[in-house]
Amino acid sequence: MSSKYNEAREQYAAFGIDADKALETLSKISLSLHCWQGDDVGGFETTDSKLDGGGIAVTGNFFGKARTINELRKDLELALSLIPGNHRLNLHAIYGDFEGESVGRDEISSKHFESWVDWAKTEGLGLDFNPTLFSHPKADSGFTLSHKDETIRSFWIEHVNRSREIAAYFGKELETAAVNNLWIPDGSKDLTVSRLKHRELLKDSLDKIYATDFDTNFLKDSVESKLFGIGSESFVVGSHDFYLGWALKNHKMICLDMGHFHPTESVADKISALVPFFDEMLFHVSRPVRWDSDHVVIFNDELQAFMQELVRADALSKANLALDFFDAELNRIGAWVIGCRAALKALLFALLEPVEKLRECEGNNDKFGRLALLEECKTLPLGAVWDHYCESNDVATGMKWIDYIHNYEEDVLSKRG
Repeated sequence: MSSKYNEAREQYAAFGIDADKALETLSKISLSLHCWQGDDVGGFETTDSKLDGGGIAVTGNFFGKARTINELRKDLELALSLIPGNHRLNLHAIYGDFEGESVGRDEISSKHFESWVDWAKTEGLGLDFNPTLFSHPKADSGFTLSHKDETIRSFWIEHVNRSREIAAYFGKELETAAVNNLWIPDGSKDLTVSRLKHRELLKDSLDKIYATDFDTNFLKDSVESKLFGIGSESFVVGSHDFYLGWALKNHKMICLDMGHFHPTESVADKISALVPFFDEMLFHVSRPVRWDSDHVVIFNDELQAFMQELVRADALSKANLALDFFDAELNRIGAWVIGCRAALKALLFALLEPVEKLRECEGNNDKFGRLALLEECKTLPLGAVWDHYCESNDVATGMKWIDYIHNYEEDVLSKRG
């Protein structure tokens, strides 16, 4: 144990904070890394589908993008070696091991993900899943589960049904429940008269999909809303209000993505509003810049506020945390590591807050004391505690982890063309 950590622990103890306990709590938190950062949401289908629909776009062309499953796994292994703790991988349906075979989205099955399960077992990872309802000819109209054409709706219903089966397979094989998160791009660019009709159709599709129950020890379902996207600026069928009502009624998780709300809305504030009504929730940790731009997560005010509210509301036990961003303007592996380390560091910052003393100040109406305490906590030695956590997990600290990625960039990524 380093002298720096001992000194830091004493400084925190003076504020009534147990640094060892904070680290113990942090060690039990698993982030779900998003596979799509590694290849710009490309996937491994054999069809030449373009990435579009619902405001999804990747900018940049940094070299070394993963082109195969093996390359993606190798990149993930490096990223995970630089992130302290035990974590998970979040797969989209287009990332199946299709072995060059053309497989329809309504035909995918667990056999296309067996190699992912084998790899996850080797790496000691849990897996989560997402049906992919974009980048497909049957999504070109802007509508999928709420499409007025029953044939198209049925196609996507079958796709989500199969996705849930695959997620349950993950949970059973890996002995840790997989989250299956549903996001759809449905909406329209301009004024829409038939809003209710589309939402009635979406409700009907959801009711059909989730009529099949799975063991919650293997599968946890969630639904994800969005404010708007490219091509759905005027109307989004699966809005927050729609999914909130549906999820509450049907006892499913709601997913809150930090980039899927108006810039003046605080996802942190929504936590305490929903905790009394949900046993569990899914949160997508992202960084919007002016809109849902999926920038690499950094240790900023919004992330701090989000993590602080999870801790202050005693909501960690109800939270499933997943990363969701994609940026091709920089080293993709570096983006993973920056985002995950930032999320964990922000959570540690929140766990090292003297919550009981702050609540005591509020209870005594000591507004000055509360604000002063919050300010003093900002200069406590978080870095020393973070470095100790990384070292205890055999993970590089300081500038060292950056060197690992630069070396991999030179030795591996530069040779991919």
